[in-house]
Amino acid sequence: MLLRVGVTGGIGGGKTLVCKILEVLGYPVFYSDLVAKSITDTDPEVIEKVKGLFGNDIYPNGKLNRKKVAELVFANDTLLKELNSIIHPAVALSFEQWCLQNAKSGLVFKESAILFETGIFRELHKTILVTAPEELRIKRVVERDGVSESEVRARMAKQMPEEQKKKLADFIVDNSSNQLVLPQVLGIVQILTSIKNG
Repeated sequence: MLLRVGVTGGIGGGKTLVCKILEVLGYPVFYSDLVAKSITDTDPEVIEKVKGLFGNDIYPNGKLNRKKVAELVFANDTLLKELNSIIHPAVALSFEQWCLQNAKSGLVFKESAILFETGIFRELHKTILVTAPEELRIKRVVERDGVSESEVRARMAKQMPEEQKKKLADFIVDNSSNQLVLPQVLGIVQILTSIKNG
Protein backbone atom coordinates (compact mmCIF):
# COMPACT_ATOMS: atom_id res chain seq x y z
CA MET A 1 0.00 0.00 0.00
CA LEU A 2 1.16 3.51 -0.84
CA LEU A 3 0.59 5.85 2.09
CA ARG A 4 -0.18 9.39 0.87
CA VAL A 5 0.45 12.18 3.36
CA GLY A 6 -0.34 15.87 2.90
CA VAL A 7 1.93 18.63 4.20
CA THR A 8 0.42 22.07 4.64
CA GLY A 9 0.64 25.25 6.68
CA GLY A 10 -0.15 28.94 6.53
CA ILE A 11 2.12 31.37 4.72
CA GLY A 12 5.50 31.62 6.49
CA GLY A 13 4.76 28.57 8.63
CA GLY A 14 7.69 26.54 7.30
CA LYS A 15 6.10 23.72 5.29
CA THR A 16 8.93 23.92 2.73
CA LEU A 17 11.48 23.32 5.50
CA VAL A 18 9.59 20.19 6.61
CA CYS A 19 9.38 18.98 2.99
CA LYS A 20 13.14 19.46 2.52
CA ILE A 21 13.77 17.37 5.66
CA LEU A 22 11.50 14.62 4.30
CA GLU A 23 13.44 14.67 1.01
CA VAL A 24 16.76 14.41 2.87
CA LEU A 25 15.31 11.40 4.71
CA GLY A 26 14.73 9.84 1.28
CA TYR A 27 10.98 10.32 0.81
CA PRO A 28 9.45 11.63 -2.44
CA VAL A 29 7.70 15.01 -2.12
CA PHE A 30 5.18 16.32 -4.65
CA TYR A 31 5.18 20.13 -4.64
CA SER A 32 1.62 21.05 -5.70
CA ASP A 33 2.30 24.76 -5.98
CA LEU A 34 5.33 24.28 -8.26
CA VAL A 35 3.46 21.74 -10.39
CA ALA A 36 0.52 24.15 -10.69
CA LYS A 37 2.89 26.88 -11.93
CA SER A 38 4.44 24.52 -14.45
CA ILE A 39 1.04 23.30 -15.70
CA THR A 40 -0.29 26.84 -16.25
CA ASP A 41 2.73 27.52 -18.47
CA THR A 42 2.95 24.22 -20.37
CA ASP A 43 -0.41 22.41 -20.53
CA PRO A 44 -2.21 23.57 -23.73
CA GLU A 45 -5.67 22.69 -22.39
CA VAL A 46 -5.11 24.56 -19.12
CA ILE A 47 -3.62 27.55 -20.97
CA GLU A 48 -6.71 27.79 -23.21
CA LYS A 49 -9.07 27.68 -20.22
CA VAL A 50 -7.05 30.28 -18.30
CA LYS A 51 -7.10 32.56 -21.36
CA GLY A 52 -10.86 32.00 -21.54
CA LEU A 53 -11.11 33.23 -17.97
CA PHE A 54 -8.77 36.26 -18.09
CA GLY A 55 -8.29 37.02 -21.79
CA ASN A 56 -5.37 36.27 -24.13
CA ASP A 57 -3.18 39.10 -22.83
CA ILE A 58 -2.79 37.27 -19.50
CA TYR A 59 0.01 35.34 -21.27
CA PRO A 60 2.50 38.00 -22.39
CA ASN A 61 5.59 36.31 -23.96
CA GLY A 62 3.94 32.92 -23.54
CA LYS A 63 4.23 32.97 -19.74
CA LEU A 64 1.31 33.48 -17.36
CA ASN A 65 1.33 36.92 -15.74
CA ARG A 66 1.00 35.60 -12.17
CA LYS A 67 1.14 39.05 -10.56
CA LYS A 68 -1.86 40.16 -12.62
CA VAL A 69 -3.74 36.91 -11.90
CA ALA A 70 -3.05 37.30 -8.17
CA GLU A 71 -4.42 40.88 -8.24
CA LEU A 72 -7.56 39.80 -10.11
CA VAL A 73 -8.44 36.73 -8.02
CA PHE A 74 -7.51 38.40 -4.73
CA ALA A 75 -10.43 40.78 -5.08
CA ASN A 76 -12.82 38.24 -6.62
CA ASP A 77 -13.64 34.94 -4.91
CA THR A 78 -15.74 33.69 -7.84
CA LEU A 79 -12.82 34.18 -10.22
CA LEU A 80 -10.52 32.37 -7.77
CA LYS A 81 -12.93 29.41 -7.58
CA GLU A 82 -13.11 29.24 -11.39
CA LEU A 83 -9.32 29.37 -11.67
CA ASN A 84 -8.96 26.61 -9.05
CA SER A 85 -11.50 24.47 -10.91
CA ILE A 86 -9.18 24.62 -13.95
CA ILE A 87 -5.87 24.04 -12.15
CA HIS A 88 -6.76 21.55 -9.40
CA PRO A 89 -7.97 18.67 -11.61
CA ALA A 90 -4.79 19.00 -13.71
CA VAL A 91 -2.59 18.96 -10.60
CA ALA A 92 -4.56 16.00 -9.19
CA LEU A 93 -3.98 14.03 -12.40
CA SER A 94 -0.28 14.88 -12.28
CA PHE A 95 -0.15 13.68 -8.65
CA GLU A 96 -1.78 10.35 -9.56
CA GLN A 97 0.83 9.75 -12.29
CA TRP A 98 3.61 10.77 -9.89
CA CYS A 99 2.29 8.31 -7.25
CA LEU A 100 2.52 5.48 -9.76
CA GLN A 101 6.14 6.41 -10.47
CA ASN A 102 6.95 6.51 -6.74
CA ALA A 103 4.86 3.53 -5.62
CA LYS A 104 7.95 1.56 -4.52
CA SER A 105 8.76 4.03 -1.76
CA GLY A 106 5.57 3.09 0.14
CA LEU A 107 5.31 6.56 1.70
CA VAL A 108 4.91 9.80 -0.27
CA PHE A 109 4.19 13.40 0.67
CA LYS A 110 2.09 16.03 -1.09
CA GLU A 111 2.88 19.64 -0.27
CA SER A 112 0.02 22.11 -0.76
CA ALA A 113 -0.69 25.52 0.73
CA ILE A 114 -4.46 25.02 0.42
CA LEU A 115 -4.81 21.36 1.37
CA PHE A 116 -7.74 21.96 3.73
CA GLU A 117 -9.32 24.91 1.89
CA THR A 118 -9.81 22.85 -1.28
CA GLY A 119 -10.78 19.57 0.38
CA ILE A 120 -7.75 17.80 -1.19
CA PHE A 121 -6.92 16.39 2.26
CA ARG A 122 -9.86 13.97 1.94
CA GLU A 123 -7.99 12.15 -0.85
CA LEU A 124 -4.97 11.53 1.39
CA HIS A 125 -4.40 9.06 4.22
CA LYS A 126 -2.91 11.51 6.73
CA THR A 127 -2.05 15.21 6.99
CA ILE A 128 0.74 17.20 8.63
CA LEU A 129 0.20 20.85 9.56
CA VAL A 130 3.28 23.05 10.06
CA THR A 131 2.55 25.91 12.44
CA ALA A 132 4.28 28.96 13.87
CA PRO A 133 3.09 32.03 15.80
CA GLU A 134 1.49 34.66 13.55
CA GLU A 135 4.01 37.43 14.33
CA LEU A 136 6.93 35.12 13.49
CA ARG A 137 5.26 34.03 10.22
CA ILE A 138 4.71 37.67 9.22
CA LYS A 139 8.35 38.52 10.00
CA ARG A 140 9.57 35.56 7.89
CA VAL A 141 7.44 36.46 4.85
CA VAL A 142 8.35 40.17 5.01
CA GLU A 143 12.06 39.19 5.01
CA ARG A 144 11.65 36.42 2.39
CA ASP A 145 9.39 38.17 -0.15
CA GLY A 146 10.26 41.80 0.49
CA VAL A 147 6.60 42.73 1.01
CA SER A 148 4.92 44.92 3.61
CA GLU A 149 3.40 43.59 6.81
CA SER A 150 -0.10 44.67 5.69
CA GLU A 151 0.31 42.69 2.43
CA VAL A 152 1.22 39.57 4.41
CA ARG A 153 -1.75 40.08 6.73
CA ALA A 154 -4.07 40.44 3.72
CA ARG A 155 -2.73 37.17 2.27
CA MET A 156 -3.16 35.46 5.65
CA ALA A 157 -6.76 36.65 5.87
CA LYS A 158 -7.50 34.67 2.69
CA GLN A 159 -6.27 31.42 4.23
CA MET A 160 -8.20 29.18 6.61
CA PRO A 161 -7.51 30.16 10.26
CA GLU A 162 -4.77 28.10 11.91
CA GLU A 163 -7.08 26.93 14.72
CA GLN A 164 -9.47 25.45 12.17
CA LYS A 165 -6.61 23.65 10.39
CA LYS A 166 -5.38 22.19 13.68
CA LYS A 167 -8.73 20.43 14.13
CA LEU A 168 -8.40 18.80 10.70
CA ALA A 169 -4.72 17.81 10.83
CA ASP A 170 -3.49 14.38 11.95
CA PHE A 171 -0.06 15.68 12.97
CA ILE A 172 1.23 19.11 13.91
CA VAL A 173 4.82 20.32 13.59
CA ASP A 174 5.57 23.34 15.77
CA ASN A 175 8.01 25.52 13.83
CA SER A 176 8.30 28.32 16.40
CA SER A 177 11.79 29.49 17.26
CA ASN A 178 11.91 27.52 20.53
CA GLN A 179 11.11 24.11 18.99
CA LEU A 180 13.44 21.83 17.02
CA VAL A 181 11.74 20.69 13.83
CA LEU A 182 13.85 17.62 12.97
CA PRO A 183 12.92 15.47 16.01
CA GLN A 184 9.23 16.25 15.41
CA VAL A 185 9.46 15.19 11.76
CA LEU A 186 11.37 12.02 12.65
CA GLY A 187 8.70 11.14 15.21
CA ILE A 188 5.90 11.58 12.67
CA VAL A 189 7.75 9.53 10.04
CA GLN A 190 8.20 6.73 12.58
CA ILE A 191 4.42 6.64 13.23
CA LEU A 192 3.63 6.79 9.50
CA THR A 193 6.05 3.93 8.79
CA SER A 194 4.35 1.77 11.40
CA ILE A 195 0.93 2.60 9.88
CA LYS A 196 2.25 1.70 6.41
CA ASN A 197 3.71 -1.59 7.67
CA GLY A 198 0.74 -2.27 9.90
